[in-house]
Amino acid sequence: METLRDILARNRFTFKKQFGQNFISDVNLLKSIVQAAGIGKDDAVLEIGCGAGTLTRELAAAARRVLGYEIDKNLAPVLQETLAGCANAEVVFADFLREDLAAVEQKLGPYTVVANLPYYITSPLIMKFVDGSTRARALVVMVQDDVARRLCAREGTPEYGAVTAAVARRASAEIVKKVPRTLFYPVPNVDSAVVKLTFEDGRIPVQSAKAYRAAVRAAFLSRRKTLENNLMNAFSLPREQAKAVLAAADVPEGARGETLSPARLAALADALFARGIVT
Repeated sequence: METLRDILARNRFTFKKQFGQNFISDVNLLKSIVQAAGIGKDDAVLEIGCGAGTLTRELAAAARRVLGYEIDKNLAPVLQETLAGCANAEVVFADFLREDLAAVEQKLGPYTVVANLPYYITSPLIMKFVDGSTRARALVVMVQDDVARRLCAREGTPEYGAVTAAVARRASAEIVKKVPRTLFYPVPNVDSAVVKLTFEDGRIPVQSAKAYRAAVRAAFLSRRKTLENNLMNAFSLPREQAKAVLAAADVPEGARGETLSPARLAALADALFARGIVT
């Protein structure tokens, strides 16, 4: 039986370091990702980074429709082979970060995102959906193990950061599978994990999404400084005004940003918004 390596070799495909290409061929792992995503026969799937199409094929077998994006056009002949017979799978060769998300969502209706992400694209791609999506139900993403821990971290831990808090406003996060590096080709230098982000309407209510983003940026401006000092630096506030904002958000004096839960950051955002500091 022809392997993925055989197909890649026959098509003279060469891996490109700038795209962080590491492909999966383990069938059990591929099926478990589809299962973790909860994909059913009536569902639409948006896949970012089709790679060699092994996951795309499994998604197409389970879903009503798969719309995939792949940045490397040299994978076209490989995908033509691996997706042969998958009439419900379409691959667009483009950089998804440059795509108009609203236009893509117009084509799909409610959908689930599935992606095997290289490190450099992880945060901007996740935030593209967190900040801009109106129809995504969940993101199921394969990321480096340390990134997975950050996405699921709790306040007060070393892993908790700006991305954690930004995601938490709209989605719950859980690690659904650990993936050893040996299951990728070529073998990367780190282990990975599959994280599921499930969108929940009104998960953490906030008066202004812009104010929440500003509050998160300020909270993590400098981990060594108090939140009071970070607010002063981020918004050019006098100390007394920064103290008043913290008091309105019920944040203890001397607190550091990384100790605030997403709900408390929402209260901080509302205090900034109410005072016209963020409009």
